[in-house]
Amino acid sequence: MIIYHPVFSAGQEPAGTRARDAGYENPAGCVIGKPDNAMLISTRTNHMTMIPLMLNLTGRRVIIFGGGDVGRRKAAFFLPESDVRVVSRSFHPDVLALPVTVMTRDLGTATDGDIAGLVEGAFLAVAATSDPGLNNRIGEICREKGVLFNNADGQEGDVLLPAVARGGEYCIAVSTKGSSPAVARWLRRRIERECTGLDGMIMLQKELRGMLKEKNGSQQERNAILRDLLDDEEIWTLVSRDISSARALMKRKYLP
Repeated sequence: MIIYHPVFSAGQEPAGTRARDAGYENPAGCVIGKPDNAMLISTRTNHMTMIPLMLNLTGRRVIIFGGGDVGRRKAAFFLPESDVRVVSRSFHPDVLALPVTVMTRDLGTATDGDIAGLVEGAFLAVAATSDPGLNNRIGEICREKGVLFNNADGQEGDVLLPAVARGGEYCIAVSTKGSSPAVARWLRRRIERECTGLDGMIMLQKELRGMLKEKNGSQQERNAILRDLLDDEEIWTLVSRDISSARALMKRKYLP
């Protein structure tokens, strides 16, 4: 999973980051293999500094407020690793098809105490209702409770969800810090289109690295060979269509 989280300097108030971003699209459409359960964090410079982290969200509770299409996308972002719960008065049919827990509540009449109870024990909450005022109120309660918060519409939260390209061996996050969701999606699609052999190359790098270590060469020599493999157009051409042939060629060319 991918997340953007701010770190504040002394005396700074948490103004948050714009969450109307490209990252809430369902990542299942770009999964080549089972992704690792990690979150990546990037940077923002206006009122805060964002730091990159990889976080394991397996089994962590994520609360989505809002059962519409935006809520569906946000919920899908955290699946299948997280314990996702969607709270709303009504639910988009596609939300009901997801492996999430749905909780029927009228958020328009919910008290602060009701919302505080819903986010109790959550790692992260997402406000995805159509009411920015309600979203902002949820964010204030989350900050009081120490729960990370992403706001789909309203005042900036302290978490951004980027566009994500995933493979079996990699996870790449793209963010424009909320400025252009279209650009983030475009970059993600371009990565997916142009890096079709990336999973295979990562596998070959891992295998060759282990083989070179067994031969007891210096780290400098090993690094040079691994860089040569990365620059090998013949290997790249093979790896996306026949990993076995690419592996055989790698051994012939790069194992001294």
